[in-house]
Amino acid sequence: MLTSLYVGDPDASITDEQLFQTFSQVAHIASVRVCRDLATGRSISYSYVNYNNPRGAARALDLFNFTPLYNKPIHIMYSQRHPNFHKSGTANIFIKETKMFKRLKKAGKHTKMVEQFGSFDEEGLLFDDIFGEEEASFCG
Repeated sequence: MLTSLYVGDPDASITDEQLFQTFSQVAHIASVRVCRDLATGRSISYSYVNYNNPRGAARALDLFNFTPLYNKPIHIMYSQRHPNFHKSGTANIFIKETKMFKRLKKAGKHTKMVEQFGSFDEEGLLFDDIFGEEEASFCG
């Protein structure tokens, strides 16, 4: 069963081959793709890695999420390409540079985000303080 991972914010100079070499350390990969602007050929700051096995994808997500790849931290999540998923209203949201979110959470006022984005599962909140700035994601 093919399992796709979205890889966000890779270094702009990363190639398909470099992505393949990094992620194939975990498990066999079906394919990789650095997404590029059609006119310029430059990276548009996201990529896909497709694993033949969901366990390999899960391991890659655990090992590489929020870790530097070519000196830039990457953000990984499962890619949901099925049209029914997109019509369901369910989505993954990454919140970057969230000093504001950290202050809201500390004050117990982060639920104001619900007014803007709808309800979300707080157990899905992910925080990363490794790089000195909090970065969070949540799955709604």
